[in-house]
Amino acid sequence: QVQLVESGGGLVQAGGSLRLACAASGRAISNYAMGWFRQAPGKERELVAAVSWSGSSTYYADSVNGRFTISRDNAKNTVDLQMNSLKPEDTAVYYCAADSWRGGIHRRPPQYDYWGQGTQVTVSS
Repeated sequence: QVQLVESGGGLVQAGGSLRLACAASGRAISNYAMGWFRQAPGKERELVAAVSWSGSSTYYADSVNGRFTISRDNAKNTVDLQMNSLKPEDTAVYYCAADSWRGGIHRRPPQYDYWGQGTQVTVSS
């Protein structure tokens, strides 16, 4: 079992930055691919960024590519999401997730094994 706890969400103006953190406990995240998803009201949960189990591959949604950066620190058992140049359309609940698959990066929520409770990010215009 892996327990994931997100932090760092909040209210920010458009153009600003936030850094989300995901702290894991129970098992080492080095055993997992890690992803950050988001879900806005009335929309499906979508993958924003992910890093493979080995750390050799990353994925970014087109909407955030060049603005967001995912990073993992296996020693600290954490995964962060640095979000720059935020836009109102980035407003959502952001979730950290862990996937035990070692074949690359999954993109669909059901393919992930463990989830955090989410943290709200609100970007004002």
